[in-house]
Amino acid sequence: MSSRPLKAAITVAIAGALSLTAVPAQAAPTADPDPFAWTQLTKTYTASGKYAYAPLAVADDFMPTPCVTGMGYHYLNEGNVNETDPAKPAALLYENGPYGRKLIAVEWVVQAKDGVTRPTMFGQKFQGPDTLPVLGPSYTLHAWIYKTNPSGLFNPTHPAVKCPANPAP
Repeated sequence: MSSRPLKAAITVAIAGALSLTAVPAQAAPTADPDPFAWTQLTKTYTASGKYAYAPLAVADDFMPTPCVTGMGYHYLNEGNVNETDPAKPAALLYENGPYGRKLIAVEWVVQAKDGVTRPTMFGQKFQGPDTLPVLGPSYTLHAWIYKTNPSGLFNPTHPAVKCPANPAP
């Protein structure tokens, strides 16, 4: 008996398992207005995936900030503030996991300076302006691409994201 069918079956099983690990957290249809949001977020998903390990984000100039309930720990890269390039989010959002910080979302920040209108990305208008520490009045857009948000892919907060009693940056 040839081992060829067995090898083919194993190859198909491995390929199927690997393809499942590459699916974004919120690939199921949502109530988000733009049905092509995930297509447009491909650059974001590709560019931010390497930061699943938080120390790599720090090495690339993303600085951790204290935890915010509903959002988690923001790792801010001031060089990406005011960018509306999908591959350059200004912040990466993390929550504590069993093996360290876990990447859960990304955020773009555009300062609300004179003459700056509310930006739009992925068919979504940025929220705000809200006053952010260090940056002042700013527009923000969150994308929960690593943790499914029951409130929506672009909702500013996530109901299940909590901070520890004594949050540390």
